[in-house]
Amino acid sequence: MSYALGTVIPPHTHNLLRREVLYTREALFIRKGKVRIDFYAEQRRYRVSRVLGAGDVVLLIAGGHGFEVLEEVNMIEVKQGPYLGDADKTSFAVELPPKLNFGPL
Repeated sequence: MSYALGTVIPPHTHNLLRREVLYTREALFIRKGKVRIDFYAEQRRYRVSRVLGAGDVVLLIAGGHGFEVLEEVNMIEVKQGPYLGDADKTSFAVELPPKLNFGPL
């Protein structure tokens, strides 16, 4: 979000409202180390890879993703809840191409 100098956001609280979550989104904040993220299309087809390091943030909103830790990593993972354990995700096996794609999305 962007705000002009002098903008005032009044003090507020958020109301208790029942919400229905149909799909999990998550954000990752990389605190230290390096991790490679592989992104997959909705049909579980490999698309592209990115290497993230300390200070990087990624928002995962659609498709699939997998990770390989390249240097010991410490990250914060934020998801909306409640977390439903095994029912919360579906793992899938893929064979990555011999040469990963680090080009544009």
